[in-house]
Amino acid sequence: MRPAPLSLLLRRAARALLVAALALTMTAQPVMAQSILRDAETEAYLHEIAAPIIAAAGLQPNQLDIILIGDKSINAFVAGGQAVYIHSGLIEAADNSNEIQGVIAHELGHITGGHVITSGQGAKAATGISLLSLLLGAAAMAAGAGEAAMGVMMAGQQAALGKFLAFNRVQEASADAAAIGFLDRAGISGKGMLSFFLKMRKEEYRYISSYSEIDPFMQTHPLSGDREAALSADVLKSPNYNKKTDPALDVKFKRIKAKLIGFMDDPTTALRKYPETDQSPSAHYARAYAWHRGAYPDKAIEEVDKLVASAPNDPYFRELQGQILLESGKPKEALAPLRIAVRGSRGTPLIASLLGHALVATEDPANLAEARDVLKVAVARDRDNPFAWYTLGMAYARLGDEPRAQLATAERYALIGDNRQAMASAEAAMARIPRGTPDYLRAEDIALAARGAASDRRK
Repeated sequence: MRPAPLSLLLRRAARALLVAALALTMTAQPVMAQSILRDAETEAYLHEIAAPIIAAAGLQPNQLDIILIGDKSINAFVAGGQAVYIHSGLIEAADNSNEIQGVIAHELGHITGGHVITSGQGAKAATGISLLSLLLGAAAMAAGAGEAAMGVMMAGQQAALGKFLAFNRVQEASADAAAIGFLDRAGISGKGMLSFFLKMRKEEYRYISSYSEIDPFMQTHPLSGDREAALSADVLKSPNYNKKTDPALDVKFKRIKAKLIGFMDDPTTALRKYPETDQSPSAHYARAYAWHRGAYPDKAIEEVDKLVASAPNDPYFRELQGQILLESGKPKEALAPLRIAVRGSRGTPLIASLLGHALVATEDPANLAEARDVLKVAVARDRDNPFAWYTLGMAYARLGDEPRAQLATAERYALIGDNRQAMASAEAAMARIPRGTPDYLRAEDIALAARGAASDRRK
């Protein structure tokens, strides 16, 4: 058998090196590949349970985002900046608020440790080993030792990957230790953190016949059992270990979990998890979403009516009632519950934008001015909602204010990354909005940013 050509060996070695590099890019990839879920109640809950931990970490709660990703896998991550991303599957797998708090504390450990930034150091060390192995392999190949060259290259790639994974495991262990400190300072038990590691350990067992088969040196994280053992002593000696979570938080947790199951699971699965015999608020919640997704609006409304009867002024029950009516082609009927929801939530932007959508959807000219005003306030408080900008643009257009319709359209295109359309819409708005006004300056900013992004892409 002849040795493979040197070019082929180098390509194989490069592919092996790519495995290590992918470990870096995967931290950011889920943000791009998965959908972000926006829900007013869920966002309020996540910020409520995270706020004391964020403060204990020395960060500002109002400057850190907890972002929900629509993904059934059990995962959470940071990807630069002050934002923690949590998969919906993690919340579904959790049993209580304290477990989610433990996960958030761990991710904050990555943020305060600057691990996204310093991960480049681990990749640099791994790349150095890999390149050295390529050079030594090439030298062996030149000397006619083809099999030795292959051995040197593959050993080098294994060493490079091991070096990077070891660096990553150190960061994970550091984040665990930081998390215990944050929870302690926040007066929160670390019991949930340990119990969630036990869940992860069970997940590891699902994919192997024996726990001993796992090579601990080829993992991105320390094994869950090892993490549990390393942290148990610190968690157990904490004065907060037996401290109970506020029962109101776990009531909210059950509602959030039920909403996610009703929304993310197949309707049949959701209805099996929350059968008709379960008359709890969370079960009504889950069945309402499941029936709505399954295109049974009457059954969905029946479930929501039971929720509303139990708590007529609950803004989130009213929000769901209005959403189902709106999406079932009854926008006029949706207005009353959505107005109650907006008042009850103190104008939460996501709910206000839904009211604006319903007002526009009635196709009643008498509702357009209210829609415009509601949506203007909503986007002023939450600019990162492309659909709210789209609906505001429709309201402006139907009111005959075409320049501001173009500006709202430019905002939407800028948010979704369509720089060409953002620039065109912004320039169209600038042509008809008085120069020097706030709206003109905003359109100018969008046009300049879009033009700069397009230029960078061409370079």
